[in-house]
Amino acid sequence: MAGRSTLTVVNGVIFIDLKEAFDTIDHSLLIRKLHKYGVATSSLKRFESYFFDSSQNCSINGHLAGVALVSCGVPEGSNLRPLLLLVYINGVPNCLSSASARMFVDDTNIILAASAIADLEIVVNLELRKLLCWLVINMLNLNVFRLNLW
Repeated sequence: MAGRSTLTVVNGVIFIDLKEAFDTIDHSLLIRKLHKYGVATSSLKRFESYFFDSSQNCSINGHLAGVALVSCGVPEGSNLRPLLLLVYINGVPNCLSSASARMFVDDTNIILAASAIADLEIVVNLELRKLLCWLVINMLNLNVFRLNLW
């Protein structure tokens, strides 16, 4: 087919894992996000009483180690735990402009495309900077793995 141009597309995927995501959810930010999503005031008050002024203690060899206030995280065993994390991280796709995000609980795949490897590298770095800003604002951290290739 003479005269037909071919378009080259280079794809990239970044696999993101949030470090201790369930345990680092900031209660105040979560309440604001629930409010933003339209959760009724009466329900917000229940969440506030569930999160704020809660404490935990630890027993080591039968001795209580003391009581500590819990300022972040969603308790293990709670049926709401996965849903509250999803509400908390739901804004990730909104921080990206040249990529799309596929999310499953605390694992996210960021999918990118460009016309050349050099362009893909630029887009990847820009999108990662945006993601990093979002993570800092939302008090979350990435699980960083180092891959050594021999």
